[in-house]
Amino acid sequence: MPEFKGRCLCGAIQYEVTGKPVNMWNCHCTDCQKSSGASYATNVFVKVADLTITKGDPDRFQHKADSGNTMTKEYCSNCGSQLFNGNSGRPAIKVIRAGTIDDPSFVVPRANIYASRALPAAIEGTEIPTFDEMPPDPSVFFSS
Repeated sequence: MPEFKGRCLCGAIQYEVTGKPVNMWNCHCTDCQKSSGASYATNVFVKVADLTITKGDPDRFQHKADSGNTMTKEYCSNCGSQLFNGNSGRPAIKVIRAGTIDDPSFVVPRANIYASRALPAAIEGTEIPTFDEMPPDPSVFFSS
């Protein structure tokens, strides 16, 4: 039985996740702003082994991150929704854009990252840990 399911805007790409997320955070980096089209992206991290695409096949776009790692964005070629991110530095983890989850009521981000790049007022009033860049040891936010 899946833990949760999701889809792109048009429904051409659908997925399910069988395990619990290992992390959730709001990312304010420029890359997440540009690729999501929003002030920031709420990202849900899952194990690649727990994610199954049940319908469709997303297109992919790759680029180099500030870290030098290769980022792979997966999106629907029909409606343009970005569903997943992959990072060559963490090959066993896939990032799911929270807005694509059918029932995101469980999504509670653990931190704001790249706050130094946040749009004005984007993090005002949040009571979760906030880091100007990537936390020195981001693994503290990952559960096994």
